[in-house]
Amino acid sequence: MVVSKNEIWMANFSPSKGTEINKIRPCLVISPDLANQALPNIIVAPLTSTLKNYPSRINCDFKKKSGQIMIDQIRTIDKRRLIKVLGTIDDATSKKVYEMIKIYFK
Repeated sequence: MVVSKNEIWMANFSPSKGTEINKIRPCLVISPDLANQALPNIIVAPLTSTLKNYPSRINCDFKKKSGQIMIDQIRTIDKRRLIKVLGTIDDATSKKVYEMIKIYFK
């Protein structure tokens, strides 16, 4: 399976525990392509259509839907959780995502 950084995939996040993100939902691949090619898992940031005023959420529009990329819910998942690729994010959103990751993990 070929998975690339900045792609949005539909993934199955269940089962989950507590406040972890769950159900089938889109997610943004944030792991680098070299790791995506070599490892059986990837690092993703889930997307949500429930808008919250959290500093760790990046607003985005994807396929005519408004939502947020949840930096506070970053997970490493097995590629077997992936269902299908939906597309890629635009450059402006990508820049915001990686700037927020730097701030969040500083």
